[in-house]
Amino acid sequence: MSIKQVMVVGAGQMGAGIAQVCAQYGFSVKLNDIADEALEKGKAGIEKRLARSVEKGRLAEEEQQKTLENLSYTTDLNEASTCDLVIEAIVENMNVKTSLFKKLDEFAPEHAILASNTSSLPITEIAAVTNRPSQVIGMHFMNPVPVMKLVEIIRGLQTSDETYQSIKDMTEKICKSPVEVNDFPGFVSNRVLMPMINEAIYTVYEGVATPEDVDTVMKLGMNHPMGPLTLADFIGLDTCLYIMEVLHEGFGDSKYRPCPLLRKYVKAGWLGKKSGRGFYTYEN
Repeated sequence: MSIKQVMVVGAGQMGAGIAQVCAQYGFSVKLNDIADEALEKGKAGIEKRLARSVEKGRLAEEEQQKTLENLSYTTDLNEASTCDLVIEAIVENMNVKTSLFKKLDEFAPEHAILASNTSSLPITEIAAVTNRPSQVIGMHFMNPVPVMKLVEIIRGLQTSDETYQSIKDMTEKICKSPVEVNDFPGFVSNRVLMPMINEAIYTVYEGVATPEDVDTVMKLGMNHPMGPLTLADFIGLDTCLYIMEVLHEGFGDSKYRPCPLLRKYVKAGWLGKKSGRGFYTYEN
């Protein structure tokens, strides 16, 4: 199937980034959110990133203008009726996502593919609430979307080969590198990354080393560009906890048990960079 019209639902950092990249590579994109304020913030972020790229010589002014022309903004989910692909990028909550997919299944045309940017939730379960489970798939973009090349393409139990191929082709058209992943908790990226972050938190919890020293070991000893605790703060400690809980519940294995210190920080409201404090303190 040829994909031309795309809707991205959710104008937060991930959704706006996905919309921007799709528009840059020639797709007609509708960015949707339930709140006008969120749409305005998403639009402003896109325009700022594009302007910066022009200033730095990474993007021609003509390309900037064309990208902006390819974008439109709406709070009306009914506008999915003209789209070939809808990418959901809303809160990481199964009840909220399944509620949205039921609506998208109603509004989107029969041929349309419905994709989720979930980082950990089962695609098979999301697909099951629709009347088109063979056309439901995961597209897990990395943050920040305009910079990171990887997209995990997650096949649910009923995802068809045709759906997978359409999404793989589209991913390559937007100059991303697709990796095929089967539907298991955490997929590949978070199944590997989050236990490492959790173990780094345990080393702080048990008094093995300070956050600074843990990060230094991983940067200088393992050649990681960013230490795991800095990365956790960037991701959001609440998000890290949620994904660890998904892994723990999904596999029933104690090795995925969230560190008590992670739970304590989240309960204290120390969520990382977005709240001003996590394992490090940040200026607003």
